[in-house]
Amino acid sequence: MTDLSPIDKSNFRQFILQTPEQFEIGMSLAKNVKLGGRFSSVTVSGMGGSALPANLLRTYLGSLFKNHPDYKPFEIYINRYYSLPPEAESKSSLNFVASYSGNTEETLSSLNELKELGLPFVALSSGGKLEELSKEYGMPHMKLPIPFPNYQPRMGTGYFFGAMFQILVNQGLVPDLTEEILASTRKFKEVMPEYEEKGKELSKKLSGKTPVIYASPKYKSTAMVWKIKFNENAKTPAFWNFFPELNHNEMVGFTNPQAKFFIIMLKDPDDNPMNLKRYDTTAKLLAEEGIESQVVDMKGEDVFSKMFLSISLADWTSYYLALKYNQDPTPVEMVEKLKKILA
Repeated sequence: MTDLSPIDKSNFRQFILQTPEQFEIGMSLAKNVKLGGRFSSVTVSGMGGSALPANLLRTYLGSLFKNHPDYKPFEIYINRYYSLPPEAESKSSLNFVASYSGNTEETLSSLNELKELGLPFVALSSGGKLEELSKEYGMPHMKLPIPFPNYQPRMGTGYFFGAMFQILVNQGLVPDLTEEILASTRKFKEVMPEYEEKGKELSKKLSGKTPVIYASPKYKSTAMVWKIKFNENAKTPAFWNFFPELNHNEMVGFTNPQAKFFIIMLKDPDDNPMNLKRYDTTAKLLAEEGIESQVVDMKGEDVFSKMFLSISLADWTSYYLALKYNQDPTPVEMVEKLKKILA
């Protein structure tokens, strides 16, 4: 394993190493949380790193319901705005309100709307106004840990995912697969050194180029997380899309590229065979236009493992790309400047 770089002032590398432990902590925080009533959908209000877990949870539940037909599938709506979507304005929707800092203005606005409508909710934050208001309104609040100084919400996905999944178990909406999930996370810890080296090697190929991440429709949320890791960790633009849609439009744009791009294709070996043909074929067509790419096989025994092992690779790749660019991966100064201006 690599020694701490002087560029990494907050020891972001340790943030990554700690991620497999988050799921169990998140589940333990929610162990005894249960709302009264019956729910037929879920709405998660949150922004940035506090909303990412909801996308991943939706992907995971899609596979879960196929394997457990005794449980009725339900929709997860994700609210990244100041006001609630129509789907949330009903007592049949279980509302999660998520903000790592507890002070995200869009999320607090949605929280106040829930209160005005008299709708129940569960809040998740490390403190802040969200914790204060939850207690005032008499609603459950999960207090997320801040394991390191300058900790960033985008690195706390496991806390959110574990807590939300445990609450869904408590509500009887999903089967109790917590032990299965935790068994997978223990394996994640074992392969961390391997994924760090893979990320370091991939970052060398990306230096000086704009990353573009492609995946299948099932894993498009994973591709989006990759994109965000490059934005916030490496402080560089990045983009994402999914097969087969990208072959009908975006691919043509590389006929006349205006920058240096590097395409990362997240390939699920269990994908539709027709879709799998598109990866290597697209790579060849891109190469003819001078665009570099690499197909990255998604490892893992199930959807949960494939998502989070892939995200681990994204963490390491974006981390080492940040160091190549002489960028401290932890702070997001432009976001903080925006918040001050708006305030």
